[in-house]
Parts: sequence; C-alpha cells; structure tokens
Amino acid sequence: MNDQPDLPDSAAQPPSTPPQAPANFATTLRDSADHSAPQGFSFSGSGSEYFRIWIVNLLLSIVTLGIYSAWAKVRRLRYFYDNTSVAGASFDYHGNPIAILKGRIIAVVVMGLYQLAAAFNIVLGLIAAIAMAVAGPWLIWRSLQFKLYNTSYRGIRFGFLGSAGGVFKNFFLWPLLASLSVGLLAPLAYQRFKRYQHGQSRFGATQFDFTAKPGAFYKVFLIAFGIWLVGFLAAMAALVAVGYFHISLSVMLPHGLPIIIALYAWTFALYPLLMTQLQNLVWNSTRLGEHGFKSTMRWQRVVFIFITNLLGIAFTLGLYTPFAQIRMMRYRIESLALLPGGSLDEFLAASEPPGSATGEGLGDLLDFDLSM
Repeated sequence: MNDQPDLPDSAAQPPSTPPQAPANFATTLRDSADHSAPQGFSFSGSGSEYFRIWIVNLLLSIVTLGIYSAWAKVRRLRYFYDNTSVAGASFDYHGNPIAILKGRIIAVVVMGLYQLAAAFNIVLGLIAAIAMAVAGPWLIWRSLQFKLYNTSYRGIRFGFLGSAGGVFKNFFLWPLLASLSVGLLAPLAYQRFKRYQHGQSRFGATQFDFTAKPGAFYKVFLIAFGIWLVGFLAAMAALVAVGYFHISLSVMLPHGLPIIIALYAWTFALYPLLMTQLQNLVWNSTRLGEHGFKSTMRWQRVVFIFITNLLGIAFTLGLYTPFAQIRMMRYRIESLALLPGGSLDEFLAASEPPGSATGEGLGDLLDFDLSM
C-alpha cells in the first residue's frame, strides 16, 4: 500500500497521455453502507479457481522458457486484485505484460553484462558493481511507481512520489546500518522503511500518512526476541540436563536431537508472531487523509495456517501451493478494515508518472517484492 528528475524509460511506458480527470473533478465513491462504520476488506477468491490459473501459468512459463511469466504475473495480480474489495468495490491491476516482458529482458541483459564483466576482469566487474549500486535505487523507485500507478480503485489510480535518494537512504543505508549494529538498529531501520513506503504513497491526490514511532517497532521486536530467548534458555537447560555437551556422539543424537528440533520449531513459530504484530502495527498507524485502517491479525491463527499450509504442500508435492496462497491471502486481507473519519464521497484523481517496467523487471529478477 504503501526530488529526483523523472528520467525517461524506453523499456515500457503506458500511453503517453493516459486519461486523467481534471484537477477540479471529483470521482464519487457511492456506497449505500453507513460510512461512519468500519468497512472491512473482503477476499472472494477460491483455491480451486486460482489453482487453474496457477497451473496454466506454470506450464506455459515452462513451455515458453519463461517468456509467458510476464503474462502469468498479470493474470495472477488481476485475480487477486479483482477479488479484493472494500466498501462495495474491488481493486484493478492495469499492468501491461508486454511492458513487463521488455523490462525483464532489459534487466536480464543488465545482469548478464554485470556477470560477464565480473568474470573476465576484476576492474570491469568493480565498475559494473558500482554502476549497479548507483542505478539500483533509481530502478527500485521507478518500480514502486510502476506498481502503484498500475493499481486503481473505482477508477482512481494509486501513485508513489519519493525519489531515488529516498530509496537509497531507506532501502539501502538504513539496512546497512542495522547490519553493522548487529541488529540493534533493525527496528529503527524497519520503521524508516515503512514510513517512507507508506508515507510516499497516494490514492489519487490524497497522500497516505504513517504515524508509528520507532519505539513501537522496538517494542514488537523486543517482545519477539524475549519470547525466543525464553525458548532458547529452556532448550539449553534441557541439553545440559541430559548431558548433551559431555557425552559421545552416538548417545548425543538421540538425547539432544529432539530438543534441538523443538528449538527450531519454536524459532519458526515466532516468525508468524513477528509478521502478525508488524502488520497490525503498520496498518493501524497508516492513514489516508482523514481515514484510518485497523488490522486485527492473530498470531495463533497465522501459525495454524502456516503449519497446515506446509503440511498440505509437502503431502501434495507442491500442488497445494495455490490453495495455501489463497488461505493466507484471505486471512491477511479480511483482517484489515477501513475506518472512515468522515465522508467517503470524494477523492480527486491526480496525474502521476507511470513508473518503469525496467525497474519492475529487475525487481522480479531479484525476487524483490515491495507490494503493500
């Protein structure tokens, strides 16, 4: 959901003059519901429907050596967007598969040239790496613009402002500082990242706002770390009790292995806790004009979905994957509600840069998903 000059991008552009509402034109959001009450998000997709899309996308992508993957992405996103609704209307995705394919081809060529330069000459490889590092923030920035520009709700498109410099600071510099601080700055880095991502996004002419402070993120991370630490200390005490550190390897495994497996399971179970608390914090701190959001995800439910999804995928050799994705997506979406702070009658359309399918292609190539 959620400066630098707008450089031209020849990889793919939507029509040069997309239809825009006049500056004083208000698009009316009509809904018979009481707009003072929370408007829950709903998801109407089903596993069986999505399975047909998923299997066709997979087979055609294999047969075409990946070329069809651009169309597969558009079909997948359109399905999820079309089946996500709030206040009586669904979202739309307008991405052009040809544009995405061109962007991916350019991204593959760029990455290929970098690999060749690094393989044949260290100096050339270093120069190419510096060039990639310089271009990376710009590409990610344009990718964010592309993603949101091609998303709309009731005919009004989303948009992303920001700049390449802002992306460098929040997507590269802060994570680097978090790593150098051995994780101590990780909550602050994540807060800066989400503040930038949400705060620079907009719906038509109305900009989002992000109000969460670093202290709230430190609280979430510290709670998760504290719970993990309790499990870790309990596991260490159990290992000491069975003499794990003072017995032979043949005796060590049957006594210590179950405890180690339990510690890994404990650590794994904490990921849904962290994800749940972060989603709740992020969306509860996000506003769109006078309207707010409320996320009510529950850790126990997420853990149950995670475990049953993993079992389903394992026992079906991966065929349960689309059903697992639908289950998790439905829960995440339907845990979210829009809290109207006034009338939902008017939002103004705004002229936004279309973004870059090259940046989108590079993001896909690096599996870099920044969707809100």
